[in-house]
Amino acid sequence: MCGPCRWVATADNASFVTGTVMGMCGRYATSRSNVDLSALFEATDETDGLEPDYNVAPTDQVPVVRVSQSADGRVLSSARWGLVPPWAADLKVGARMINARSETVAESKAFAQSFAKRRCLVPADGWFEWKRGDGKDKQAYFMTLGDDEPCVFAGIWTVWGKGDDRVLTCSIITAPAVDDLALIHDRMPLMLPPSRWDEWLAAPVDERLLAPTPSEHVARLELRPVGARVGDVRNDGRDLLDRVPAPALRSSDVEPIDLTLF
Repeated sequence: MCGPCRWVATADNASFVTGTVMGMCGRYATSRSNVDLSALFEATDETDGLEPDYNVAPTDQVPVVRVSQSADGRVLSSARWGLVPPWAADLKVGARMINARSETVAESKAFAQSFAKRRCLVPADGWFEWKRGDGKDKQAYFMTLGDDEPCVFAGIWTVWGKGDDRVLTCSIITAPAVDDLALIHDRMPLMLPPSRWDEWLAAPVDERLLAPTPSEHVARLELRPVGARVGDVRNDGRDLLDRVPAPALRSSDVEPIDLTLF
Protein backbone atom coordinates (compact mmCIF):
# COMPACT_ATOMS: atom_id res chain seq x y z
CA MET A 1 0.00 0.00 0.00
CA CYS A 2 2.92 2.35 0.50
CA GLY A 3 5.31 1.32 -2.23
CA PRO A 4 8.57 -0.56 -1.79
CA CYS A 5 9.10 0.14 1.89
CA ARG A 6 9.03 -2.33 4.70
CA TRP A 7 9.01 -1.18 8.31
CA VAL A 8 9.57 -3.48 11.27
CA ALA A 9 8.85 -1.99 14.69
CA THR A 10 11.59 -1.92 17.35
CA ALA A 11 11.72 -0.46 20.84
CA ASP A 12 12.60 3.08 19.77
CA ASN A 13 11.96 3.29 16.07
CA ALA A 14 11.29 1.28 12.94
CA SER A 15 13.86 -0.64 10.91
CA PHE A 16 14.00 -0.11 7.17
CA VAL A 17 14.58 -2.91 4.71
CA THR A 18 13.60 -3.50 1.11
CA GLY A 19 10.32 -5.29 0.58
CA THR A 20 6.66 -4.60 1.29
CA VAL A 21 4.85 -2.78 4.04
CA MET A 22 4.59 -4.83 7.22
CA GLY A 23 5.15 -2.42 10.06
CA MET A 24 4.91 1.33 10.37
CA CYS A 25 4.51 3.59 7.35
CA GLY A 26 4.51 7.27 8.31
CA ARG A 27 2.17 9.80 6.79
CA TYR A 28 1.02 13.24 7.87
CA ALA A 29 0.02 16.52 6.25
CA THR A 30 1.45 20.02 6.61
CA SER A 31 0.22 22.87 4.44
CA ARG A 32 0.65 26.10 6.40
CA SER A 33 3.04 28.67 4.98
CA ASN A 34 6.24 29.86 6.63
CA VAL A 35 4.57 33.25 7.11
CA ASP A 36 1.62 31.72 8.96
CA LEU A 37 3.74 29.41 11.11
CA SER A 38 6.30 32.03 12.09
CA ALA A 39 3.45 34.32 13.17
CA LEU A 40 1.61 31.58 15.07
CA PHE A 41 4.68 30.51 17.04
CA GLU A 42 6.24 34.00 17.28
CA ALA A 43 9.35 32.58 15.64
CA THR A 44 11.98 34.03 13.34
CA ASP A 45 11.64 32.46 9.92
CA GLU A 46 14.89 30.89 8.73
CA THR A 47 13.31 28.78 5.99
CA ASP A 48 13.42 29.57 2.28
CA GLY A 49 9.66 29.14 2.15
CA LEU A 50 7.49 26.06 2.68
CA GLU A 51 5.46 24.13 0.13
CA PRO A 52 2.23 22.33 1.13
CA ASP A 53 2.70 18.58 1.53
CA TYR A 54 -0.42 16.51 2.11
CA ASN A 55 1.44 13.19 2.20
CA VAL A 56 4.62 13.71 4.21
CA ALA A 57 6.83 10.62 4.33
CA PRO A 58 10.10 9.74 6.12
CA THR A 59 13.16 11.80 5.02
CA ASP A 60 10.95 14.60 3.63
CA GLN A 61 11.70 18.18 4.68
CA VAL A 62 9.24 19.39 7.33
CA PRO A 63 8.75 22.58 9.36
CA VAL A 64 9.85 22.60 13.00
CA VAL A 65 9.93 25.28 15.68
CA ARG A 66 12.93 25.27 18.01
CA VAL A 67 14.91 27.59 20.27
CA SER A 68 18.09 29.04 18.79
CA GLN A 69 20.76 30.59 20.99
CA SER A 70 22.16 32.59 18.08
CA ALA A 71 18.72 34.02 17.31
CA ASP A 72 17.99 34.45 21.03
CA GLY A 73 14.56 32.90 20.72
CA ARG A 74 12.29 30.70 18.65
CA VAL A 75 13.06 29.99 15.01
CA LEU A 76 11.07 28.27 12.30
CA SER A 77 13.33 25.81 10.48
CA SER A 78 13.08 23.15 7.81
CA ALA A 79 14.31 19.75 9.00
CA ARG A 80 14.77 16.34 7.42
CA TRP A 81 12.24 13.96 9.03
CA GLY A 82 14.17 11.10 10.61
CA LEU A 83 16.74 12.04 13.24
CA VAL A 84 20.35 11.28 12.32
CA PRO A 85 22.61 11.22 15.41
CA PRO A 86 25.90 13.12 15.01
CA TRP A 87 27.83 9.86 15.33
CA ALA A 88 25.98 8.14 12.46
CA ALA A 89 28.07 7.25 9.41
CA ASP A 90 25.58 8.73 6.93
CA LEU A 91 22.06 10.10 6.54
CA LYS A 92 20.53 6.75 5.64
CA VAL A 93 19.93 5.87 9.28
CA GLY A 94 17.35 8.67 9.46
CA ALA A 95 14.78 6.55 7.61
CA ARG A 96 14.70 4.33 10.72
CA MET A 97 14.48 7.21 13.20
CA ILE A 98 11.21 8.99 12.44
CA ASN A 99 9.76 8.16 15.87
CA ALA A 100 11.06 8.31 19.43
CA ARG A 101 8.92 6.50 21.99
CA SER A 102 8.02 8.50 25.09
CA GLU A 103 8.72 5.43 27.23
CA THR A 104 12.39 5.23 26.21
CA VAL A 105 13.42 8.57 24.67
CA ALA A 106 15.21 9.75 27.81
CA GLU A 107 17.51 6.69 27.84
CA SER A 108 17.90 5.90 24.15
CA LYS A 109 21.44 6.26 22.79
CA ALA A 110 20.08 7.82 19.62
CA PHE A 111 17.61 10.22 21.21
CA ALA A 112 18.56 11.03 24.82
CA GLN A 113 20.85 13.99 24.11
CA SER A 114 18.32 15.60 21.82
CA PHE A 115 15.53 15.06 24.34
CA ALA A 116 17.65 16.71 27.03
CA LYS A 117 18.86 19.69 24.99
CA ARG A 118 17.20 19.97 21.58
CA ARG A 119 13.42 19.71 21.68
CA CYS A 120 11.15 21.16 19.00
CA LEU A 121 7.53 21.54 17.96
CA VAL A 122 6.36 19.85 14.75
CA PRO A 123 3.23 21.54 13.34
CA ALA A 124 0.88 19.51 11.15
CA ASP A 125 -2.60 19.74 9.67
CA GLY A 126 -3.12 16.22 11.04
CA TRP A 127 -1.86 12.67 10.70
CA PHE A 128 -2.94 9.41 9.11
CA GLU A 129 -3.57 6.01 10.63
CA TRP A 130 -4.78 2.76 9.07
CA LYS A 131 -7.27 0.35 10.63
CA ARG A 132 -8.00 -3.13 9.35
CA GLY A 133 -11.67 -3.91 8.87
CA ASP A 134 -13.32 -7.17 7.91
CA GLY A 135 -11.06 -9.41 5.87
CA LYS A 136 -8.06 -7.71 4.27
CA ASP A 137 -9.62 -4.27 3.85
CA LYS A 138 -7.78 -1.35 5.45
CA GLN A 139 -9.38 2.02 6.14
CA ALA A 140 -7.25 5.17 6.36
CA TYR A 141 -8.18 7.88 8.86
CA PHE A 142 -7.02 11.48 9.09
CA MET A 143 -6.82 12.88 12.62
CA THR A 144 -7.18 16.67 12.60
CA LEU A 145 -8.25 19.67 14.66
CA GLY A 146 -9.63 21.27 11.49
CA ASP A 147 -8.45 24.02 9.19
CA ASP A 148 -8.17 26.72 11.85
CA GLU A 149 -5.78 25.03 14.29
CA PRO A 150 -2.70 22.87 13.73
CA CYS A 151 -1.88 19.66 15.51
CA VAL A 152 1.45 20.31 17.23
CA PHE A 153 3.62 17.27 17.90
CA ALA A 154 6.42 17.04 20.44
CA GLY A 155 9.68 16.58 18.57
CA ILE A 156 13.44 16.45 18.99
CA TRP A 157 16.17 17.63 16.63
CA THR A 158 19.89 17.51 16.02
CA VAL A 159 22.45 18.46 13.38
CA TRP A 160 24.39 15.87 11.39
CA GLY A 161 27.53 16.61 9.39
CA LYS A 162 30.00 19.49 9.28
CA GLY A 163 30.41 22.71 7.37
CA ASP A 164 28.37 22.94 4.20
CA ASP A 165 27.22 19.33 4.71
CA ARG A 166 25.35 20.12 7.95
CA VAL A 167 21.78 18.80 7.93
CA LEU A 168 19.08 19.56 10.50
CA THR A 169 17.07 16.41 11.28
CA CYS A 170 14.16 15.62 13.59
CA SER A 171 11.97 12.89 15.07
CA ILE A 172 8.44 12.91 16.48
CA ILE A 173 7.73 11.67 20.01
CA THR A 174 5.08 8.95 20.17
CA ALA A 175 3.02 7.68 23.09
CA PRO A 176 0.28 5.15 23.85
CA ALA A 177 -3.00 6.22 22.24
CA VAL A 178 -5.58 7.72 24.55
CA ASP A 179 -9.37 7.88 24.46
CA ASP A 180 -11.03 7.41 21.05
CA LEU A 181 -7.70 7.31 19.21
CA ALA A 182 -7.19 3.82 20.63
CA LEU A 183 -10.10 2.66 18.45
CA ILE A 184 -7.84 3.12 15.43
CA HIS A 185 -4.31 2.41 16.64
CA ASP A 186 -2.51 1.75 19.90
CA ARG A 187 -0.04 4.65 19.49
CA MET A 188 -0.23 8.34 18.66
CA PRO A 189 2.07 11.34 18.33
CA LEU A 190 2.53 13.19 21.62
CA MET A 191 0.32 16.16 20.74
CA LEU A 192 0.87 19.33 22.74
CA PRO A 193 -1.78 21.99 23.45
CA PRO A 194 -0.54 25.61 23.37
CA SER A 195 -0.20 25.66 27.16
CA ARG A 196 2.64 23.13 26.88
CA TRP A 197 4.64 24.65 24.02
CA ASP A 198 6.95 26.82 26.12
CA GLU A 199 7.69 24.04 28.59
CA TRP A 200 8.49 21.55 25.85
CA LEU A 201 10.90 23.92 24.14
CA ALA A 202 12.80 25.24 27.13
CA ALA A 203 12.08 23.52 30.46
CA PRO A 204 14.66 21.27 32.16
CA VAL A 205 14.19 17.55 31.64
CA ASP A 206 11.34 16.25 33.76
CA GLU A 207 8.99 13.29 33.38
CA ARG A 208 6.10 15.74 33.23
CA LEU A 209 7.28 16.77 29.76
CA LEU A 210 6.11 13.37 28.53
CA ALA A 211 2.68 13.47 30.18
CA PRO A 212 -0.08 12.15 27.89
CA THR A 213 -1.96 14.51 25.63
CA PRO A 214 -4.88 15.87 27.70
CA SER A 215 -8.18 14.13 27.03
CA GLU A 216 -9.92 17.44 26.41
CA HIS A 217 -7.46 18.15 23.57
CA VAL A 218 -7.90 14.69 22.06
CA ALA A 219 -11.69 15.03 22.27
CA ARG A 220 -11.53 17.93 19.81
CA LEU A 221 -9.97 15.79 17.08
CA GLU A 222 -11.96 14.74 14.05
CA LEU A 223 -11.25 11.09 13.15
CA ARG A 224 -11.98 11.40 9.45
CA PRO A 225 -12.07 8.35 7.12
CA VAL A 226 -10.20 9.14 3.90
CA GLY A 227 -9.44 7.37 0.65
CA ALA A 228 -6.80 4.74 -0.02
CA ARG A 229 -4.72 7.00 -2.30
CA VAL A 230 -2.84 8.39 0.71
CA GLY A 231 -1.20 4.98 1.07
CA ASP A 232 0.98 5.73 -1.97
CA VAL A 233 3.62 8.37 -1.19
CA ARG A 234 3.64 9.42 -4.85
CA ASN A 235 0.17 10.89 -4.38
CA ASP A 236 -0.22 14.42 -3.03
CA GLY A 237 -2.89 17.12 -2.92
CA ARG A 238 -5.59 18.40 -0.61
CA ASP A 239 -8.07 15.85 -1.98
CA LEU A 240 -6.23 13.21 0.06
CA LEU A 241 -7.95 14.74 3.09
CA ASP A 242 -11.48 14.40 1.69
CA ARG A 243 -13.91 12.37 3.78
CA VAL A 244 -15.13 9.05 2.38
CA PRO A 245 -17.96 6.79 3.62
CA ALA A 246 -16.87 4.30 6.28
CA PRO A 247 -18.49 2.25 9.07
CA ALA A 248 -18.64 3.90 12.48
CA LEU A 249 -15.72 3.13 14.77
CA ARG A 250 -16.53 0.65 17.52
CA SER A 251 -14.49 -0.61 20.44
CA SER A 252 -15.25 -4.16 19.32
CA ASP A 253 -13.72 -3.61 15.87
CA VAL A 254 -10.83 -5.71 14.62
CA GLU A 255 -7.43 -4.62 15.92
CA PRO A 256 -5.68 -1.86 13.91
CA ILE A 257 -3.11 -2.78 11.29
CA ASP A 258 0.37 -1.40 11.92
CA LEU A 259 0.59 0.66 8.72
CA THR A 260 1.39 3.83 10.53
CA LEU A 261 4.05 6.16 11.59
CA PHE A 262 3.18 6.13 15.25
